[in-house]
Amino acid sequence: MLAFCALGGAAAVTKPGPAGPVAEPVPTAVATTNPAPKPSPSPTVDRILPAAKPSEDLPVISYLHVPKGFPADPSPASLSHLPDGLHPKHKLAVYDAPGGKPRAYLPSTIRGVTVVVPVVAKKPGWSAVLLPSINRRIGWLPNHGWQEMTLRDQVVVRLGERTLTWWRDGVQQKTWTVAIGSKRTPTPLGRTFVLGRTGTHGAIYAGVDALVLGAVPDDKDAVAPGLRDAHTGIHAWYRKSVFGRSVSNGCVRMPKDAQETLLANLASGTPITVIE
Repeated sequence: MLAFCALGGAAAVTKPGPAGPVAEPVPTAVATTNPAPKPSPSPTVDRILPAAKPSEDLPVISYLHVPKGFPADPSPASLSHLPDGLHPKHKLAVYDAPGGKPRAYLPSTIRGVTVVVPVVAKKPGWSAVLLPSINRRIGWLPNHGWQEMTLRDQVVVRLGERTLTWWRDGVQQKTWTVAIGSKRTPTPLGRTFVLGRTGTHGAIYAGVDALVLGAVPDDKDAVAPGLRDAHTGIHAWYRKSVFGRSVSNGCVRMPKDAQETLLANLASGTPITVIE
């Protein structure tokens, strides 16, 4: 069972000119010849960079740990929909760049939950994905050993407005007023995704499951000791008075009916973007 943090452009195209320069008028006694047009350069084909063979003793990304060395998400505040996801068929080596250094293995499951990660960029032979258990970092995977998934949904959390909006196929579905992290334990900014779902205990969660995200507290020392190894979550809350306020340990608190709507519609891998 997963645990969660609960309490608290197209390039410009230039049209070619005439085949050669137009000659200025000259005396009839002097012959003129236009230079032959230069052949157009052949289009450049990007080379597929080979993947270095990974060591068998590379660490495996887990619920608690991701090794260092992965690059930052280049567009952490992007609201563009990420329609493609991938599910590793087996543990796959994750690289710090196309043709770069393998840093860790991405498993097919984490704590029994099927791993689906959103694709944020593509280069010939490679795909970049958001990583679980670490904030605003990506890793590169060679284009083999995984199953392509379609991600129809998207969630945007606006901290300033204290709202959560659900989109499907680029069309806004619903917006709810929610509670977010406090000033001391803020909801982590940036792009993340639904890692899975987990059961909850106690009436404060309104008796419904929580969605566990790939994000973790930015400052683990700021949260209660029992929550330092937990992930950020989206879950229901029993008291309406919290909605519209900054009161949680980083999680997003929802009305019960809103949480039930998300649980019925959001699959693993659904992209979540948290912005100011």
